[in-house]
Amino acid sequence: MSVFAAVIVAGALTAHLVAPAGHPDTLRDLAAKHHLRIGTAVDTAALAADAPYRAEIAGEFSTVTPENVMKWEVVEPRRGTYDWSAADRLVAFAQANGQQVRGHTLVWHNQLPAWLTSGNFSADELRQILRKHIFDTVSHFKGKIWQWDVVNEAFNEDGTLRDTIWLEKLGPGYIADAFRWAHQADPHALLLYNDYNIEDVNAKSTAVYDLVKTLRAQGVPISGVGLQSHETVSYAPNTMRQNLGRFDDLGLDTAITEADVRMDLPSDAIKLQAQANVYSTLLESCLATTHCLSFTVWGFTDKYSWVPSTFEGEGAANLLDENFQPKPAYAAVRTDLSVTR
Repeated sequence: MSVFAAVIVAGALTAHLVAPAGHPDTLRDLAAKHHLRIGTAVDTAALAADAPYRAEIAGEFSTVTPENVMKWEVVEPRRGTYDWSAADRLVAFAQANGQQVRGHTLVWHNQLPAWLTSGNFSADELRQILRKHIFDTVSHFKGKIWQWDVVNEAFNEDGTLRDTIWLEKLGPGYIADAFRWAHQADPHALLLYNDYNIEDVNAKSTAVYDLVKTLRAQGVPISGVGLQSHETVSYAPNTMRQNLGRFDDLGLDTAITEADVRMDLPSDAIKLQAQANVYSTLLESCLATTHCLSFTVWGFTDKYSWVPSTFEGEGAANLLDENFQPKPAYAAVRTDLSVTR
């Protein structure tokens, strides 16, 4: 048995041993009663090295999202040379534990390989490179990915399109092209537009709404919208149900794709309760929306959170602390999922 096969077996064997004492159901069990999938982003290095981390993922969650290992700079570090190994291991882990996989992400302006950003390609060349990347990546994982974040973070806060290599060279049509190509490569995968700060009704979320409404009217195969939901304890979205509802009215699916709630450190009881309240706002908004399919946290333990290295002086953004102990936010999520609707 390979080392990774042993990892998978270990994860599978511990899958139902991680619910807190007195709670026979895991988060995935509770979410399933609402026809909702609950997931987490996964640090694949930690998955291979940290048994408690691995067991929590296997037991508590019904979907996984690769934090970094499906991004372009990882899968094609040199032009024409692909490395799917880390992503393949995550997919195998998910399959062994009865989980769906969210693919993240196909078209983004960050974490691009150096050969691409420094290549000085013509518009025609760049369009063919993007098309090949989408076809190669989606085809490699065909039948194994439930949802793809096809286009990620294409808008500014004021609702204008972000000035990226894709917009500059290819024009706004690159968005529709990306969805068409992804659908051609895997007709059965759900295809989402994904962005942050679009939980409330605001200029940015309205621009996303107008985009996806236009794409649907043009026959572009877009399935829905992913709302990242990176929040702080000082603010909870207050028009999120209305916002999700208008995407619902278009016949589009929605998904909470990257939820976390950060705070100024150190944490204290007041901040932790405020954090729990924000998580509840996010989850309850999803549960109240007919076509909100999944709720994904961007990491579930503070031990491996991206927040402290990105937001100086902030952290403690996840459901469990650094020692995998549940915080009030975890209890709030359990409570919300335990309510019969």
